[in-house]
Amino acid sequence: MRKTLGILTILLLVSIVQLNAQNNKKSLDKVAAVVGSSIILQSEIELQYSQYLAQGNPPNPDVKCSILQGLLSQKILGQQAIIDSVTVTEDQIDGEIERRLRAMTGRAGGQERLEEFLGRSLIQYKDEIRPDIKEMLVAQKMQAKITENVAVTPLDVKRYFDAIPKDSLPFFNTEVEIGEIVVFPKLNKEEKEVFHDKAEALRLRIKGGEDFATLAKLYSQDPGSAREGGDLGFMDRTSLVKEFAATAFKLKSGELSQVIETEFGFHVMQVIERRGEQVNVRHILIKTEPTPASLERAKAHIDSIYQSVLDKKIDFGAAASLYSDNNETKYNGGMMLNAENVQSRSTFIPTDKLDPQVFLTVDTMKVGSISKPAIFTQADGKTGYRFLSLKSKTGPHQANLEQDYPKIKDVAFEDKNNRTISEWFEKRRKITFIKIDAEFQICPELSGWTTAKN
Repeated sequence: MRKTLGILTILLLVSIVQLNAQNNKKSLDKVAAVVGSSIILQSEIELQYSQYLAQGNPPNPDVKCSILQGLLSQKILGQQAIIDSVTVTEDQIDGEIERRLRAMTGRAGGQERLEEFLGRSLIQYKDEIRPDIKEMLVAQKMQAKITENVAVTPLDVKRYFDAIPKDSLPFFNTEVEIGEIVVFPKLNKEEKEVFHDKAEALRLRIKGGEDFATLAKLYSQDPGSAREGGDLGFMDRTSLVKEFAATAFKLKSGELSQVIETEFGFHVMQVIERRGEQVNVRHILIKTEPTPASLERAKAHIDSIYQSVLDKKIDFGAAASLYSDNNETKYNGGMMLNAENVQSRSTFIPTDKLDPQVFLTVDTMKVGSISKPAIFTQADGKTGYRFLSLKSKTGPHQANLEQDYPKIKDVAFEDKNNRTISEWFEKRRKITFIKIDAEFQICPELSGWTTAKN
């Protein structure tokens, strides 16, 4: 059953691209399964299988068994959600649809190519997938409700660890805990004016009648939206930076904004459509770039912070909270998080997963020491200065509770979570009418699912 839950979780989280089954050939429209008062059509399975192939996976008809298993599980969760009054809002459905379409548009190389691939307009497609997206979101919310009270105690963690055969304990490579203090160059009013004026010139061209989308494609420095004519799709306030959201939700449809400044640079925006607490905006971004003078000021500032930490006038963590410009680490005492385990907020990072620039710096450092400030460039091209603190370094070792408690706790929690879902499904399946077509009764994953005579 644990395998069942693994597949369920994947199928609930993957992008579901389902079209109206009535558009498919009648040969695909047979009923593949009945779950309570719901049916699952063969066409639904075939369309999800087509999506599986479109993602570059090799042909494998056995995958259809897993697809049906996920749909069966989703129907059961959905039916229980009705009983428990678990619902999702229209805004949540809109947001999920827009998020998926943005990703699909990016992979297809633009809206026109995506519509050509789908054989329909995006407006039609949104209407067709809406019921499926709603069902999936409700199922996800129901699953979260089932596990909302799951927790593990230190005793649970110890019991889980003790049950692992000694020869099956994982082996961990060298791990480090690293703190950082970052200072990005800040432009003064005169230095910013150059970039502001570029954005203002584009705003005046749009106001004078030139096409917003065309200018966005030519001049916007937001690579994610420029090729879409600046269109960001529907987004809520939490998905936008504060200054951008404040303006976006004040504008009327079709209204052009003044030039606004955010941490990303200067923007000109236009609201395409407002729908409740979501807004569809297009924008042109002109990024600011550091000047030689601003870099010199940033260098002097971080040198001053570094000296204060070195002289023990201020603790590294306190200095990070007060002075660091990296919002992802400053509120964590400057400590970097393991990017592969962000949810647990683990600060232990395998050295083979470190950014090469960081690894080269800490490789020769001693625990408790700090590096000298140095210029660096982020993946997004942003340049700044930083210095690092090596808090701890753990050599290669076999898992043990003393050194690896946080990681073992995460795994123990996941195991308990899965067992909770498994037990819930076992109970629900036994009291739910489930009938599966003969074609799928040979699927190993579906053994024991049928509760009705076929």
